[in-house]
Amino acid sequence: MSGAHEALARRNRALLEGPVLPAMLRLAAPNFLLAALQAAATFADAYYVGRLGTAPLAGLALVFPLIALMQMMSAGAIGGGVSSAIARALGANDFERASATALQTIYVALVCGLTFSCVMLVAGPALYRALGGDGQALAAAIHYSNIIFGGACLVWLANTAANVLRGTGNMRIPSAALGCAALIQALLGAVLTLGIGPFPMLGIEGVAFAYLSGFGVAGLILSSFVWRQLKAWGVRAHVPPPDRKRLWEILRIGLLSSFNAAQTVVAALILTGFVGAYGTAALAGYGVGVRLELLQVPFVFAIGAALVAMVGINVGAGNLQRARRVAWTGGAVGAAITGSVGLAVALRPDLWAGMFSNEPAVLASGYAYLRIAGPCYAFLGLGTALYFASQGRGRVLGPVLASTTRLLIVVLGGYVLVHVYATGLEALYVLIAVAMAAFGAGTAAAIARWVFR
Repeated sequence: MSGAHEALARRNRALLEGPVLPAMLRLAAPNFLLAALQAAATFADAYYVGRLGTAPLAGLALVFPLIALMQMMSAGAIGGGVSSAIARALGANDFERASATALQTIYVALVCGLTFSCVMLVAGPALYRALGGDGQALAAAIHYSNIIFGGACLVWLANTAANVLRGTGNMRIPSAALGCAALIQALLGAVLTLGIGPFPMLGIEGVAFAYLSGFGVAGLILSSFVWRQLKAWGVRAHVPPPDRKRLWEILRIGLLSSFNAAQTVVAALILTGFVGAYGTAALAGYGVGVRLELLQVPFVFAIGAALVAMVGINVGAGNLQRARRVAWTGGAVGAAITGSVGLAVALRPDLWAGMFSNEPAVLASGYAYLRIAGPCYAFLGLGTALYFASQGRGRVLGPVLASTTRLLIVVLGGYVLVHVYATGLEALYVLIAVAMAAFGAGTAAAIARWVFR
């Protein structure tokens, strides 16, 4: 056995035999640092744009759910399919299958990235207009969106390469490379957005260029490590022709998971449109509030990426009982993370919303959202963590149906509240909280009943 195979076997033994929680936290620790850096970079973007005025901030709120969708699909949905396929192959000690799967990811990343670019460049303006964007807010959203999605392939290549490495149980290199991307985004964003030093003030376009620059650098770093891993396994580093079997191993999980991610963001978009009916200030305040909700996803992903690898390796080795125990442990940790944040901002919404605006109408909307939705953040963490565990198992239909339930509550309930009864904004926020709870409870029920049977 080669040195690389022996090192991987030692790593697998820890995931197959050691105490669950310590092993999970060791895997998740680099991801937590990455989540903190990415959250800081996202906060920095909103802070820089917030200094430009309410209209650019509202424009950022219009685009942010679509960027979150791209991140969720590339890092968590399709990316989860990549990690799961590789982890299950390695759990069965099938290095040939793992290598072949890794080599096919270049096609997945390029096709998905180009699809995002084409769809958003063509349909983006109409979508933002349908969501309630107009005037300066709409113009800012279009400028920002065209740059971000014009370079979508950079994001997909970086996140796909990261998930190849995560599938082997290596969390440190992906976290380090993507952490560098977040630092570049935050620092370069300040320079380009606000025009620091000799650089011109680009406004909202500055944060878009900074975002793509970070992912471009991360993609180069991660691709080099993937090639190195393949060579260590004795595989010649090259791009093979498409392999239907290996691509389907990724996409059978990734596509259904992508549908789940799309449902999450469609719910956010529809809610954005409903809130937009209450005016630009309400939209800006909601955008500040919901940004915190979406920022919970990277922190749960810290546990989720570990869950995909741990569950996948145990499933590949035929150890379903341990895989189930790993899933429930991760779900409890995810609920604790998001629940603590939710309670904090429910009690003190000014700790978050007050950092982005000082306009009373914006703050009123943001405070109301955090007070009402914050207590249900624990359900978001529980459901999201268990969803990642189901990816590792290779069965994601149950969590997807739970997400569908959430979407139906948002669509039907929101329409009735806004367009039939014309209720106040707070009633809509209560609906969001109820939908969040339904998602968490439904995913837990799916895990308990049949995902691990």
